[in-house]
Amino acid sequence: MPLAEFAFLWVDLELGRLVLLSSLVFVFTGPFLPERYRVGVTMQWFDTHAHLFYPPLIDQLDEFLELARQAGVTGMLCVGTDLASSRQSVELAHRYPQIWAAVGIHPNECAKAETSDWEAIVNLSRDPRVVALGETGLDRHWDDAPFDLQQEYFQRHLDFSRESGLPFIVHMRDCESDIVAQLERQAATGALHGVMHSFTGTPETAEKCQQWGMYISFAGMATYKNAADIRQVSKLVRADRILVETDAPYLTPHPHRGQRPNHSAMVIHTGQCLAEERGLAFPDFARQTTENAQRLFNLS
Repeated sequence: MPLAEFAFLWVDLELGRLVLLSSLVFVFTGPFLPERYRVGVTMQWFDTHAHLFYPPLIDQLDEFLELARQAGVTGMLCVGTDLASSRQSVELAHRYPQIWAAVGIHPNECAKAETSDWEAIVNLSRDPRVVALGETGLDRHWDDAPFDLQQEYFQRHLDFSRESGLPFIVHMRDCESDIVAQLERQAATGALHGVMHSFTGTPETAEKCQQWGMYISFAGMATYKNAADIRQVSKLVRADRILVETDAPYLTPHPHRGQRPNHSAMVIHTGQCLAEERGLAFPDFARQTTENAQRLFNLS
């Protein structure tokens, strides 16, 4: 095996901790390294969904951000789930130029929200480092909040998205028909500006969301052996509407499934999987998804 390939494989196996010999690896990123693996030099990725405020990510954030830099991840969106984490996301976005913030109240957190929290989220959204609203949506898997309250908060995000121009981020778990119905009602009054995060729905739902103006994002689940249906949907999403994400610290992709924490450097594995499914060169898919993220979040 050429030294360059051995070096890459060693880095891949050790992804998740600092690679002390990374400087040696990058010496060999010339013609000896297979093109699809030259991520540190020729590709730029954008992780469109990460919760960087959760331990252990926040405890070693500089180290995980360095791993992301080495993997070619040049941007990431830190997504709040309640008022406190939304504030943390904004703080991180001000501290690190590669991080942007989304602010909102997750459906599983809305029952815990104080009556003043929504007004605080609205005020926080005016910060120049905030580029999206959420994570919002609906969840029937967990019983953490009454479903009608989830729908109320989801509607608040949808309405404020239209008012503010900020895109919304949709969480959907065991409630696809409910999500589609609420989005359909909103779309009847105009185009939607948002993204279906960590998409696991049907081709029909993906197509409807795109028709309404939305983007479709795929996380590490798309790489799992039992996720052929997700990969099939990913092949049907339009080139200008597809995104990749980690949902860090959750949903670690293959070949590191089961390891915690997931982190932004791991997005390259989801990217590689989807590029192969779509018959695209790895660098082309990296450029495509990064351009889509920049367009959605108005960063270009």
